[in-house]
Amino acid sequence: MAITFLERLKKGIILCDGAMGTELYARGVPYSHCFDELNLSNPKIVSTVHQDYIRAGAELIETNSFGANRFKLAGFGLEDKIRDINFKSARIAREAREIMGKPVFVAGSIGPLGKPLEPIGKITRKEAYAAFKEQTESLLEGGVDIFIIETMVNLDEMKEAIAAVKNICQLSIIAQMTFTEEGKTVMGNSPQEIVAELEKMKVDVIGANCSVGPIGIYDVMQLMAQNSKVKLSAQPNAGLPRLVDGRFIYLSSPEYFAEYAVKFAQLGVSIIGGCCGTTPAHISAMAKALESTTKNKASVTVIEPPIVKERETDKIVIAPTEISEFAQKLKQKKFVVSIELDPPKGTNPQKLLEGAAAIKKSGVDACNIGDSPMARVRMSCLALAYLIKEKVGLETVLHFTSRDRNLMGIQSDLVGAHALGVRNILCITGDPPSLGDYAHATAVYDVDSIGLVKIISRLNQGTDVAGNSIGNPTSFHIGVGVNPGEENLSREIDRFNQKLESGAEYVFTQILYDIKVLENFLKKVGKVPIPLVLGILPLHSYKHAEFLHNEVPGITIPENLRERMKKAGEKGTLEGIKMAKELFHEAKGMVQGVYLMPSYGRYQEVLEVVEEVL
Repeated sequence: MAITFLERLKKGIILCDGAMGTELYARGVPYSHCFDELNLSNPKIVSTVHQDYIRAGAELIETNSFGANRFKLAGFGLEDKIRDINFKSARIAREAREIMGKPVFVAGSIGPLGKPLEPIGKITRKEAYAAFKEQTESLLEGGVDIFIIETMVNLDEMKEAIAAVKNICQLSIIAQMTFTEEGKTVMGNSPQEIVAELEKMKVDVIGANCSVGPIGIYDVMQLMAQNSKVKLSAQPNAGLPRLVDGRFIYLSSPEYFAEYAVKFAQLGVSIIGGCCGTTPAHISAMAKALESTTKNKASVTVIEPPIVKERETDKIVIAPTEISEFAQKLKQKKFVVSIELDPPKGTNPQKLLEGAAAIKKSGVDACNIGDSPMARVRMSCLALAYLIKEKVGLETVLHFTSRDRNLMGIQSDLVGAHALGVRNILCITGDPPSLGDYAHATAVYDVDSIGLVKIISRLNQGTDVAGNSIGNPTSFHIGVGVNPGEENLSREIDRFNQKLESGAEYVFTQILYDIKVLENFLKKVGKVPIPLVLGILPLHSYKHAEFLHNEVPGITIPENLRERMKKAGEKGTLEGIKMAKELFHEAKGMVQGVYLMPSYGRYQEVLEVVEEVL
């Protein structure tokens, strides 16, 4: 069961996010634009800000709805969009939280109406209540966890906002007033008076935000701390803005804010964050400063690339985001060896796991896992990859096809694979269903192998195909296939170059039996800029050789080799292993690794070749 806001509040300091408006301005949105409207016209920029704050260490983020009330929106001709803007602001924040995968709280931000109440202005308290009510209802519908009513200068206006929230729901409320340099609200209320009045309203947190920098807010918080029976919050501006070359600049540095974060913590403030001018850099500095304090070590965490820990009961193990060992070896130009294991046709993976254990013991670097090769139904390659990783500890190269998945399925499976610790992906289009047991099954092929490379490259940059953020970028090692023996070699080379341009990082060849085929390919393609791994499948009989040569697309076995297998007779397996070793020695100077494929799952046979290779 998820921890509630009040339960979390008892455990220690909660770090809030920083500015939204000034951060959007810094990212190119002019002040003349309605920042709240961006929830509809440019939700990605809003989501990115949320994600950057979560990444920096914020445990509470505020919706982009500060000015989304009927009076402020009317100034932009958007008074008919109140529900949509507020609802979407909550959805964007929740989605950002989901993308980042962190248990942060989403606070529905409610700011002042922008015009004074009676008797100074023309807005009645009844009208103010109605405006806050409709904003609250929309934020609640969008799914906020709590409400933060902030930057209020008028205590009466704050009371109407609190009443509107309380009459609609029972969610927790953070109530923050703003103060002048003299330490009072614009209406002349002292911090002590604010605490006394808001405690009567039974809010959960009382605080101050905006208007002045850390020093001024600190002075206010000292007075509140002396008088408050409830938790406190502080979110100062990054000092006063200065106009530099036509842009407003806030001068308080992240390091300065980090110092005051510690001071606020020592004062007993429970929620600490930033307001105008503060950035993810400010929040990150504050998070690190608070993390270093003994009192709050368990409460505030900065998101770094997660590290795998020893498995413990009821604890989630998050896979690391750094590149795989297999990728590191290839980048270091080490010679690598991988052996293919096809998933079982049934539900019991025991035999395959035993094979993986034997393969690991032999000293190979990884095992390749086919994705229902030859279009025959087998266990999910991703499921087997996870089992091998968890139970055997052997690195995997996951074959991933576009045959059975549409664009949504491709991306969902890839994101899931990354979460399970799979890092090495071999992008292949996949054998057509007509080859397998379900000849009339529908093939998807939304993209081919080149398209797969592009999709994974996008994920490695932190976005999906549509440009939506996925939070932390993936760290897949992108592999592709190439067939040096392809009849239309110029077309194959052209596709290979497209794969390189799309982001391929290593390449596995189709099964080869003739070194001349490889030499011809390398001569025509020129220097291969990424590691090249040679595919070898040892033959075990003359019949096997004839089958591969005549019935399996993409495989050609020279006549002299088939004749050797014919003469070998009952000793065909030994001859096939001998031929595989010969090919390896001939190609060793041309490739950076070998990819061995046991026929019919006879991995013991290829282990004999491994002995020669290693």
